[in-house]
Amino acid sequence: RCDYTAAGDCTDGIKEYSSEYVDPFVSVLAEYEGKASVALVMEPDGLANLATNRGHPHCGNMATQAAYKEGVKYAIEQLTSKAPSVAIYLDAAHGGWLGWENNLKYFMNMLKGLALPWDKIRGFATNVANYQPLGLQCPWCPDQGYRNGYCLNGKHKSDPCCADPCALLSQYNFGNNELNYAAGLVAAANGMLGMDAHVIIDTGRNGVTDQRQDCANWCNPRGSGAGIKSTTKTANTSLVDAYYWLKTPGESDGCSETLPSGSKCPRFDAGCASPDSLGAGANEKPAPEAGHWYDFQVKQLAENACFAGSPDEIKAMASSMDETCEANGQQQQPQQPQQPQQPQQPQQP
Repeated sequence: RCDYTAAGDCTDGIKEYSSEYVDPFVSVLAEYEGKASVALVMEPDGLANLATNRGHPHCGNMATQAAYKEGVKYAIEQLTSKAPSVAIYLDAAHGGWLGWENNLKYFMNMLKGLALPWDKIRGFATNVANYQPLGLQCPWCPDQGYRNGYCLNGKHKSDPCCADPCALLSQYNFGNNELNYAAGLVAAANGMLGMDAHVIIDTGRNGVTDQRQDCANWCNPRGSGAGIKSTTKTANTSLVDAYYWLKTPGESDGCSETLPSGSKCPRFDAGCASPDSLGAGANEKPAPEAGHWYDFQVKQLAENACFAGSPDEIKAMASSMDETCEANGQQQQPQQPQQPQQPQQPQQP
């Protein structure tokens, strides 16, 4: 175990994690190597917090940094050597978190420092346990580094791929939707890590795109709906391997201050009392602790479900993305051959 309040580099905790969690887990995968197809998502929220919240004492201290970096490195080395057919996707948060160019670079530089076997890692998982819109992919028009400038500075406002329910574009965040974020993420990984990266996107709870007053409100947002059902039929198969439901719809993001039992929640987070959070409004049943079944929420997710994508996405699927962009005086093709503010509150697992 690792105590982030204590001095040290978490040597005992890393040893325990390696021998009591990673080794038994990998042994099961090794037993079925070549017999079953397996995709594995590593560290939802953990790696992004490690990169962008270094100033927080819980994320930036020596013990936490060592635990994550050494633990992840050990796990991937064991997986790739003993169960090489497993498709590994590292969690890469979502566009509303890492879609700012600086945050994306922090993330890539942190990953580069791990010296992982990048040729044996399939890619990244995005939007895990989150609500960011899937949207439509824009033409790839980088204006600096790996930032797609197609929608920035008020350009192409009428293009459906520039729809921006979380108002990120005005903050120079190109990740207005997860497909646009995925394109920039993959471009950065290919350029900085030498990866041939691909992405899977969690669509379990993003069927509604405009339900929140503030997209920083992450905890059980009211009015959400389940999104596209798990499938490998994606809008751009060279970029996205699958849409999938990783966080089970109906699992609570976090607890209300008062639990359904009437007792106080020992792990209450103020984010779960936001104006957008279920359980914070009148006549709403309080939310249980993170990961526990929240029947009141799952009924909303079912009622508002949009299994084919949001209405705007469906409507815009007919448009052929035939617009080109100009960067440095050169016309660019809208499709890439190899397509590829800090978060106010860390996401709950």
